[in-house]
Amino acid sequence: MAQNTFHGAHYLADGFRMLTQKGIKRYVLIPLAINLILLSTALILLVSQVSSWSQWVEQTIASWGAWEWLGTALAWLMWPVVILGGILFIFFFFAMLANWIAAPFNGLLAEAVENKLHTTAGYDEKVLPEQGFWALVKDIPRLFGREWIKLKYYIPRALVCLLILFIPLIGALAFPIIWFIFNAWMMSVQYVDYPMDNHKIPFQDMLKALQQKRGGTFGFGAMVMLMTMIPFINLLVMPAAVCGATKMWYEHYRKDMLGSQSIKEYR
Repeated sequence: MAQNTFHGAHYLADGFRMLTQKGIKRYVLIPLAINLILLSTALILLVSQVSSWSQWVEQTIASWGAWEWLGTALAWLMWPVVILGGILFIFFFFAMLANWIAAPFNGLLAEAVENKLHTTAGYDEKVLPEQGFWALVKDIPRLFGREWIKLKYYIPRALVCLLILFIPLIGALAFPIIWFIFNAWMMSVQYVDYPMDNHKIPFQDMLKALQQKRGGTFGFGAMVMLMTMIPFINLLVMPAAVCGATKMWYEHYRKDMLGSQSIKEYR
Protein backbone atom coordinates (compact mmCIF):
# COMPACT_ATOMS: atom_id res chain seq x y z
CA MET A 1 0.00 0.00 0.00
CA ALA A 2 2.73 2.47 0.99
CA GLN A 3 4.74 1.59 -2.12
CA ASN A 4 1.70 2.12 -4.34
CA THR A 5 1.02 5.47 -2.66
CA PHE A 6 4.58 6.64 -3.33
CA HIS A 7 4.38 5.33 -6.89
CA GLY A 8 1.28 7.44 -7.49
CA ALA A 9 2.88 10.50 -5.92
CA HIS A 10 5.89 10.54 -8.24
CA TYR A 11 3.69 11.07 -11.30
CA LEU A 12 3.22 14.72 -10.35
CA ALA A 13 7.01 15.18 -10.49
CA ASP A 14 6.93 13.54 -13.93
CA GLY A 15 4.22 16.01 -14.90
CA PHE A 16 6.37 18.99 -13.92
CA ARG A 17 9.22 17.64 -16.05
CA MET A 18 6.94 17.31 -19.07
CA LEU A 19 5.74 20.92 -19.07
CA THR A 20 8.56 22.20 -21.26
CA GLN A 21 8.78 19.25 -23.65
CA LYS A 22 8.38 19.85 -27.35
CA GLY A 23 4.82 19.30 -28.53
CA ILE A 24 3.40 19.84 -25.04
CA LYS A 25 4.49 23.26 -23.80
CA ARG A 26 2.19 25.22 -26.16
CA TYR A 27 -0.84 23.52 -24.57
CA VAL A 28 0.32 24.61 -21.09
CA LEU A 29 -0.01 28.39 -21.54
CA ILE A 30 -3.79 28.84 -21.25
CA PRO A 31 -4.28 26.51 -18.22
CA LEU A 32 -1.27 28.25 -16.64
CA ALA A 33 -2.81 31.71 -17.16
CA ILE A 34 -6.16 30.60 -15.72
CA ASN A 35 -4.45 29.08 -12.69
CA LEU A 36 -2.37 32.21 -12.15
CA ILE A 37 -5.41 34.50 -12.07
CA LEU A 38 -7.59 32.33 -9.84
CA LEU A 39 -4.95 31.22 -7.33
CA SER A 40 -3.72 34.80 -6.96
CA THR A 41 -7.32 35.73 -6.14
CA ALA A 42 -7.45 32.85 -3.63
CA LEU A 43 -4.29 34.07 -1.92
CA ILE A 44 -5.64 37.61 -1.57
CA LEU A 45 -8.92 36.27 -0.16
CA LEU A 46 -7.08 34.00 2.27
CA VAL A 47 -4.94 36.83 3.67
CA SER A 48 -8.00 39.05 4.20
CA GLN A 49 -9.95 36.21 5.82
CA VAL A 50 -7.14 35.34 8.23
CA SER A 51 -7.13 38.97 9.39
CA SER A 52 -10.91 38.86 9.93
CA TRP A 53 -10.72 35.54 11.80
CA SER A 54 -7.96 36.89 14.04
CA GLN A 55 -10.03 39.94 15.01
CA TRP A 56 -13.09 37.78 15.71
CA VAL A 57 -11.10 35.39 17.94
CA GLU A 58 -9.59 38.28 19.93
CA GLN A 59 -13.01 39.89 20.48
CA THR A 60 -14.58 36.58 21.48
CA ILE A 61 -11.85 35.77 24.01
CA ALA A 62 -12.05 39.29 25.51
CA SER A 63 -15.78 38.77 26.15
CA TRP A 64 -15.12 35.68 28.31
CA GLY A 65 -14.10 37.85 31.27
CA ALA A 66 -12.67 35.70 34.06
CA TRP A 67 -12.45 32.75 31.70
CA GLU A 68 -10.28 34.65 29.24
CA TRP A 69 -7.30 32.45 30.11
CA LEU A 70 -9.24 29.37 28.95
CA GLY A 71 -10.18 31.05 25.69
CA THR A 72 -6.55 31.97 25.08
CA ALA A 73 -5.44 28.37 25.72
CA LEU A 74 -8.08 26.98 23.36
CA ALA A 75 -7.13 29.55 20.71
CA TRP A 76 -3.47 28.46 20.88
CA LEU A 77 -4.55 24.84 20.40
CA MET A 78 -7.14 25.33 17.66
CA TRP A 79 -5.88 28.36 15.74
CA PRO A 80 -3.25 26.46 13.66
CA VAL A 81 -5.86 23.82 12.81
CA VAL A 82 -8.43 26.43 11.79
CA ILE A 83 -5.86 28.21 9.61
CA LEU A 84 -4.87 24.94 7.95
CA GLY A 85 -8.53 24.10 7.34
CA GLY A 86 -9.10 27.54 5.81
CA ILE A 87 -6.11 27.14 3.50
CA LEU A 88 -7.27 23.70 2.37
CA PHE A 89 -10.82 24.90 1.75
CA ILE A 90 -10.05 28.16 -0.10
CA PHE A 91 -7.24 26.85 -2.27
CA PHE A 92 -9.12 23.70 -3.21
CA PHE A 93 -12.27 25.68 -4.07
CA PHE A 94 -10.35 27.93 -6.43
CA ALA A 95 -8.44 24.95 -7.86
CA MET A 96 -11.79 23.31 -8.68
CA LEU A 97 -13.01 26.54 -10.29
CA ALA A 98 -9.83 26.77 -12.36
CA ASN A 99 -10.28 23.18 -13.54
CA TRP A 100 -13.88 23.91 -14.55
CA ILE A 101 -12.90 26.94 -16.65
CA ALA A 102 -9.82 25.27 -18.14
CA ALA A 103 -11.51 21.91 -18.86
CA PRO A 104 -11.40 22.18 -22.70
CA PHE A 105 -7.74 23.19 -22.65
CA ASN A 106 -6.82 20.54 -20.09
CA GLY A 107 -8.40 17.97 -22.38
CA LEU A 108 -6.18 19.16 -25.24
CA LEU A 109 -3.13 19.04 -22.96
CA ALA A 110 -3.95 15.47 -21.91
CA GLU A 111 -4.38 14.55 -25.57
CA ALA A 112 -0.97 16.02 -26.47
CA VAL A 113 0.72 14.23 -23.56
CA GLU A 114 -0.81 10.87 -24.45
CA ASN A 115 0.24 11.22 -28.09
CA LYS A 116 3.76 12.14 -26.94
CA LEU A 117 3.96 9.10 -24.66
CA HIS A 118 2.63 6.85 -27.44
CA THR A 119 5.16 7.99 -30.04
CA THR A 120 7.98 7.89 -27.46
CA ALA A 121 7.02 4.27 -26.76
CA GLY A 122 7.86 3.47 -30.42
CA TYR A 123 4.49 3.72 -32.16
CA ASP A 124 4.32 5.62 -35.44
CA GLU A 125 0.67 6.67 -35.23
CA LYS A 126 -0.87 9.03 -32.70
CA VAL A 127 -3.18 7.38 -30.21
CA LEU A 128 -5.65 10.27 -30.49
CA PRO A 129 -6.29 12.49 -33.52
CA GLU A 130 -5.58 16.16 -32.83
CA GLN A 131 -8.68 18.32 -32.53
CA GLY A 132 -8.92 21.58 -34.44
CA PHE A 133 -10.25 24.81 -32.94
CA TRP A 134 -13.82 24.35 -34.17
CA ALA A 135 -13.90 20.73 -33.05
CA LEU A 136 -12.92 21.96 -29.59
CA VAL A 137 -15.64 24.63 -29.64
CA LYS A 138 -18.28 22.05 -30.61
CA ASP A 139 -17.10 19.76 -27.82
CA ILE A 140 -17.29 22.42 -25.07
CA PRO A 141 -20.90 21.61 -24.00
CA ARG A 142 -20.00 17.94 -23.55
CA LEU A 143 -16.82 18.84 -21.65
CA PHE A 144 -18.69 21.15 -19.28
CA GLY A 145 -21.31 18.42 -18.89
CA ARG A 146 -18.56 16.08 -17.71
CA GLU A 147 -17.37 18.72 -15.24
CA TRP A 148 -20.96 19.01 -13.98
CA ILE A 149 -21.02 15.24 -13.36
CA LYS A 150 -17.85 15.57 -11.28
CA LEU A 151 -19.34 18.51 -9.39
CA LYS A 152 -22.48 16.49 -8.55
CA TYR A 153 -20.23 13.72 -7.26
CA TYR A 154 -18.21 16.19 -5.20
CA ILE A 155 -20.80 18.50 -3.58
CA PRO A 156 -22.78 16.04 -1.37
CA ARG A 157 -19.59 14.41 -0.11
CA ALA A 158 -17.99 17.79 0.59
CA LEU A 159 -21.07 18.86 2.56
CA VAL A 160 -20.81 15.74 4.72
CA CYS A 161 -17.18 16.64 5.46
CA LEU A 162 -18.16 20.22 6.32
CA LEU A 163 -20.79 18.98 8.80
CA ILE A 164 -17.93 17.56 10.84
CA LEU A 165 -16.95 21.15 11.69
CA PHE A 166 -20.11 21.48 13.79
CA ILE A 167 -18.99 18.74 16.19
CA PRO A 168 -17.71 20.67 19.24
CA LEU A 169 -13.90 20.73 19.59
CA ILE A 170 -13.41 17.35 17.84
CA GLY A 171 -14.78 18.74 14.58
CA ALA A 172 -12.20 21.53 14.34
CA LEU A 173 -9.38 19.04 14.96
CA ALA A 174 -10.65 16.28 12.65
CA PHE A 175 -11.87 18.44 9.76
CA PRO A 176 -8.48 19.33 8.18
CA ILE A 177 -7.43 15.66 8.13
CA ILE A 178 -10.71 14.39 6.68
CA TRP A 179 -10.91 17.30 4.24
CA PHE A 180 -7.36 16.61 3.01
CA ILE A 181 -8.00 12.88 2.49
CA PHE A 182 -11.27 13.49 0.67
CA ASN A 183 -9.85 16.18 -1.59
CA ALA A 184 -6.73 14.15 -2.33
CA TRP A 185 -9.09 11.55 -3.74
CA MET A 186 -10.99 14.25 -5.66
CA MET A 187 -7.76 15.62 -7.16
CA SER A 188 -7.06 12.23 -8.71
CA VAL A 189 -10.66 11.99 -9.93
CA GLN A 190 -10.39 15.47 -11.44
CA TYR A 191 -7.15 15.00 -13.33
CA VAL A 192 -7.23 11.32 -14.35
CA ASP A 193 -10.66 12.01 -15.80
CA TYR A 194 -9.17 14.21 -18.56
CA PRO A 195 -7.39 11.41 -20.45
CA MET A 196 -10.23 8.99 -19.72
CA ASP A 197 -12.80 11.46 -21.01
CA ASN A 198 -10.75 11.89 -24.19
CA HIS A 199 -11.57 8.24 -24.83
CA LYS A 200 -15.24 8.74 -23.85
CA ILE A 201 -14.93 6.37 -20.89
CA PRO A 202 -18.04 6.77 -18.67
CA PHE A 203 -17.52 8.55 -15.35
CA GLN A 204 -18.63 5.56 -13.26
CA ASP A 205 -16.19 3.27 -15.08
CA MET A 206 -13.44 5.76 -14.37
CA LEU A 207 -14.32 5.77 -10.65
CA LYS A 208 -14.25 1.98 -10.50
CA ALA A 209 -10.81 1.91 -12.11
CA LEU A 210 -9.43 4.40 -9.58
CA GLN A 211 -10.99 2.53 -6.66
CA GLN A 212 -9.19 -0.65 -7.71
CA LYS A 213 -5.84 1.13 -7.22
CA ARG A 214 -6.58 3.31 -4.20
CA GLY A 215 -2.96 3.56 -3.01
CA GLY A 216 -1.64 5.08 -6.22
CA THR A 217 -4.77 7.19 -6.61
CA PHE A 218 -4.43 8.69 -3.14
CA GLY A 219 -0.67 9.18 -3.49
CA PHE A 220 -1.06 11.21 -6.65
CA GLY A 221 -3.94 13.29 -5.28
CA ALA A 222 -2.19 13.94 -1.96
CA MET A 223 0.90 15.25 -3.74
CA VAL A 224 -1.27 17.54 -5.88
CA MET A 225 -2.97 18.86 -2.72
CA LEU A 226 0.36 19.54 -1.02
CA MET A 227 1.80 21.35 -4.05
CA THR A 228 -1.39 23.42 -4.38
CA MET A 229 -0.67 24.96 -0.96
CA ILE A 230 2.89 26.05 -1.82
CA PRO A 231 3.06 29.61 -3.22
CA PHE A 232 4.42 30.01 -6.76
CA ILE A 233 4.70 26.25 -7.26
CA ASN A 234 0.92 26.04 -7.08
CA LEU A 235 0.69 28.16 -10.23
CA LEU A 236 2.11 25.25 -12.23
CA VAL A 237 0.23 22.50 -10.44
CA MET A 238 -2.81 22.30 -12.74
CA PRO A 239 -0.95 21.68 -16.04
CA ALA A 240 1.63 19.49 -14.27
CA ALA A 241 -1.16 17.42 -12.71
CA VAL A 242 -2.82 16.96 -16.12
CA CYS A 243 0.51 15.73 -17.54
CA GLY A 244 1.22 13.45 -14.57
CA ALA A 245 -2.30 12.01 -14.46
CA THR A 246 -2.18 11.32 -18.20
CA LYS A 247 1.08 9.44 -17.80
CA MET A 248 -0.43 7.46 -14.91
CA TRP A 249 -3.45 6.67 -17.11
CA TYR A 250 -1.24 5.60 -20.00
CA GLU A 251 0.92 3.27 -17.91
CA HIS A 252 -1.65 1.79 -15.50
CA TYR A 253 -5.18 2.10 -16.89
CA ARG A 254 -5.20 2.47 -20.67
CA LYS A 255 -4.48 -1.13 -21.63
CA ASP A 256 -7.00 -2.59 -19.16
CA MET A 257 -9.79 -0.15 -20.07
CA LEU A 258 -9.36 0.06 -23.84
CA GLY A 259 -8.08 -3.44 -24.53
CA SER A 260 -7.72 -4.22 -28.20
CA GLN A 261 -10.72 -2.17 -29.30
CA SER A 262 -10.31 0.42 -32.02
CA ILE A 263 -9.50 3.99 -31.04
CA LYS A 264 -12.32 5.14 -33.32
CA GLU A 265 -14.88 3.55 -31.00
CA TYR A 266 -13.91 6.06 -28.31
CA ARG A 267 -13.88 9.20 -30.45
